[in-house]
Amino acid sequence: MSYQNWGPQDITAPRKTELPEVPVERGMVLEDVQSGWVGAVTRVEKSGGMHVVALEDRRGKSRTFQLGYGFLLEGLPIRLMPPAPRAQAASGTSGRTASGSVRVAGQRAQVAKASRIWVEGKHDAELVEKVWGDDLRVEGIVVEPLHGIDDLTAAVAAFRPGPGRRLGVLVDHLVANSKESRIADAVMASPGAAGNVLIVGHPYVDVWQAIRPAVLGIDAWPVIPRGVDWKTGILTAFGWPHETKEDIGLGWQKLLGAVRSYADLEPSLLGRVEEVIDFLTVP
Repeated sequence: MSYQNWGPQDITAPRKTELPEVPVERGMVLEDVQSGWVGAVTRVEKSGGMHVVALEDRRGKSRTFQLGYGFLLEGLPIRLMPPAPRAQAASGTSGRTASGSVRVAGQRAQVAKASRIWVEGKHDAELVEKVWGDDLRVEGIVVEPLHGIDDLTAAVAAFRPGPGRRLGVLVDHLVANSKESRIADAVMASPGAAGNVLIVGHPYVDVWQAIRPAVLGIDAWPVIPRGVDWKTGILTAFGWPHETKEDIGLGWQKLLGAVRSYADLEPSLLGRVEEVIDFLTVP
């Protein structure tokens, strides 16, 4: 021991050089060592002159902690730091995309391949683009809205799927014995579909519901009575304008604006989109 270390010392705080300093990010899963609380970062703010972070556990409950020492990231101790400056994030130096994939530094968008991802509507396409857009540009995969799947069989036939020309379709409300499931079965029975077309879906009435309620500050999505247009009913329940198509579009933009990364979406959508991307990109 060096003589320079003799004398009174604060042995409760580790030296700065002992632990890596990691800027906090939304969606990062952390464990507070003292309490054992494990949760994803949903909010970072400055309170009383210090930075605090809100961690939401898998049950949707949230607790707030002060940034600094005492956190585990992927099982390793870190010193949790304030968010990186926006200029740094904008410069593309972040190590992860919104989907959680490792960012490919300096990678340009690839020329679009023949394979495609089809989604039911514009809102589905915008959500997929926001979370998986960086990944899809690297792979050269384009997302196209269908504006409904009633004519999916004819659309797939016109697309002429085959090796090197695959098609992944993401369908709303794809549950057993539904209209959507019957359409999917008919498509997969058509010539050329086997091995070249993948139809997956989520259980929600609309892709809006794939946003986790806690991200919007609510306990659950409102239940809309039968016979009421679902999106109109949702906006009405929120107390937002809902009478015109423009109102619907502006309402969706508010919801989409709350989504920062994959951590803000339900697992039942995440898994299906990742499945489609793997189908289109893995030989």
